[in-house]
Amino acid sequence: MAPFLTEIVELADGRSYPVLVGDGAVDALASVIPSGAKRAAIVTQTEVGLDVHSGIDQRVFAVENGEKAKRLAVVEELASGFASWGMTRNDVVISVGGGVVTDLGGFVAASYHRGIRVVHVSTSLLGQIDAAIGGKCGVNLPEGKNLVGAFWQPSAVICDTASLSTLPPEEFRAGMGELAKYHFLGGGRLDELPLPERVAACVRIKADVVAADEREGGKRAILNYGHTLGHALEAVTAEQAGHYVMRHGEGVAIGLIYAALVAEELGRIDADRVAEHRRVVAGYDLPVTIPDGCDNASLIDAFKRDKKATDGMTFVLDGPNGVEPVSIDDEAMLARCLDRMRREGEA
Repeated sequence: MAPFLTEIVELADGRSYPVLVGDGAVDALASVIPSGAKRAAIVTQTEVGLDVHSGIDQRVFAVENGEKAKRLAVVEELASGFASWGMTRNDVVISVGGGVVTDLGGFVAASYHRGIRVVHVSTSLLGQIDAAIGGKCGVNLPEGKNLVGAFWQPSAVICDTASLSTLPPEEFRAGMGELAKYHFLGGGRLDELPLPERVAACVRIKADVVAADEREGGKRAILNYGHTLGHALEAVTAEQAGHYVMRHGEGVAIGLIYAALVAEELGRIDADRVAEHRRVVAGYDLPVTIPDGCDNASLIDAFKRDKKATDGMTFVLDGPNGVEPVSIDDEAMLARCLDRMRREGEA
């Protein structure tokens, strides 16, 4: 493991797991397979194309490509396949792919036999810096993203940064939307670091947040910075097209700027801080405005359905005490900020 950067996610009750980061880190997979496991179910998508070697008896369970794999029907298909193969509670699921695969693989592992162990091999930038770390997993419903899920911590996570070179440019750029978030969660000038160190820095920030709030009862909500509008854009554009068309990281990037505008409207930050949000997002060549066809009423309705919305609409906003959740019931103000984004995006 020496050639790789190793971050440790420390949890309550002495629990912890390693995150290996670096080019070629997938070669260390066999060394992190949980003891006692005799079978490894490799959950992946055909478009991933990464062969892994667990060192134990393994079988590949390929699911359909894209976001449509995150459905309860697919969870049932996988669990049935595991049962037919004879997988027991002592065996292990290995999810190989981006955030869709680690979300799905983690959730089926949390559900099968009421929980078996899982190792994530993350192959996307978005997955390596966010989705694969921290134990949140789940699938989508027609009514919204990630509405059915669990907290199920992996036994280990592998972030092979060499695999990022195979990503389509637009997919890599979309991952930068999630990375941009970490600039405002204590990451500072992340864009000045080499890629493996940048990934490791994001993992370290997320690990610290997860250690303080494993089940999202408080501080962990800051990891949803930019996500309220981001998830709304994903849902509204999917309803229009009949399938998911907006990449998650692109939605988060737009959501970061919107959250900054809302925070400024509430007097939490000043214009210079808003400009810093625009600089970071634009610096990663990410979209900075709301796409055509997403009207205010549809977006605000999606805000109300967001999984953070426990007491009215909830946004994660920057402010004098840093980034934190804020409940908002002023729909007119939210609409003004949406209109402002459109005006300034056209300028």
